Amino acid sequence: MATYVLLHGAYQGGWIWQRVAPHLRAAGHAVFAPTLDGCAERRHALRPGITTESQAAEIADMLFFEDLHDIVLVGTSCGGMVAARVAETARERIGRIVLADALALFDGETIADHVKRPAAVTTALDTGPTREDAANRMFVSLDAPMKKWALARYTPHPVAAMTEPVQLNSFWRQDWNAAVIWCRQSANPPLAHQRRAAETLKARWLELDTGHYPMLTEPEALARLLMAE
Repeated sequence: MATYVLLHGAYQGGWIWQRVAPHLRAAGHAVFAPTLDGCAERRHALRPGITTESQAAEIADMLFFEDLHDIVLVGTSCGGMVAARVAETARERIGRIVLADALALFDGETIADHVKRPAAVTTALDTGPTREDAANRMFVSLDAPMKKWALARYTPHPVAAMTEPVQLNSFWRQDWNAAVIWCRQSANPPLAHQRRAAETLKARWLELDTGHYPMLTEPEALARLLMAE
């Protein structure tokens, strides 16, 4: 059986995977869904200096201390950036990588190079959409009960992790067992961006006919794709 490490995206926490993890565990797999530094229930630790790289370093430490090997590393949205950095720095512990409607930036790129976001509420430490924007754009594909549940839990994201260039010295030059999942109803990350990732990684191309939050809208279907070798 496999070990899955599920990395969430911006404005989320490990909670975003609650509907997917039971399907993986029912198939006998071990599942870790950590909340990244400064996010969700860990927002009390928000401080200067939280970046994609520092979040990834913490996850790499978790893999070491939990002694995890041959893991399936899954990243969604900007969690794809963290996943790439984790894979680069903990290469010996990675069995497979899955980018689920994920940002997959090249070294030195920023999110703004690929995604144009509406004006956000930004402070010196974090950034995020207004509640109205979250309801009417981010979570527009969710049904009413799920939207209410998600809105109660979304939180701003550490600002440097959203704005600074990523540092990936070798990830894109290495060979990986990888898959890219494109959500057909999702505008961002753009299709061309995800195609670039799949082509560069020589990854399997998989699709779901849903929006940017497949773990909320199609959890069973997403779990099946994550388990596909």
